[in-house]
Amino acid sequence: MLEVYTEDYFMKQALVEAKRALAEGEVPVGAVVVCNNQIVARAYNQTERLNDSTAHAEMLALTAASNHIGSKYLDQCTLYVTLEPCVMCIGATYWSQLKGIVYGASDEKRGFSFKQDSLAHPKTIIKKGVMADEAIDLMQQFFSKIRNK
Repeated sequence: MLEVYTEDYFMKQALVEAKRALAEGEVPVGAVVVCNNQIVARAYNQTERLNDSTAHAEMLALTAASNHIGSKYLDQCTLYVTLEPCVMCIGATYWSQLKGIVYGASDEKRGFSFKQDSLAHPKTIIKKGVMADEAIDLMQQFFSKIRNK
């Protein structure tokens, strides 16, 4: 039997969100929150649009998921995000007690694991590198546009 709901499937959905960010001139990071193989929230970076340095894709997706579920705890949910979360975002995942985090590209400058590897909730399972090449390509497109201006 073909399983439709794979890590790649959900990461592709996060990449759709990242492409929305890119189209709007935002850093192309997208995220979806999944519970029981169902996307309950999706978001992309909106720091420029909202003039809010905390409007990262992860933060917006976690808020939307909590509102959808009706709980601040997302312990049955997995966050799929195209770029490794920063320290602020991993802190938010800690407090929401996510079951899992799956991310694409690593972020050597601002990613949480390059600061301190143990910032996630102890029960959160983290997987990295899922569709990383696609996420890196979007980031390169974004920064190439900035350099060419």
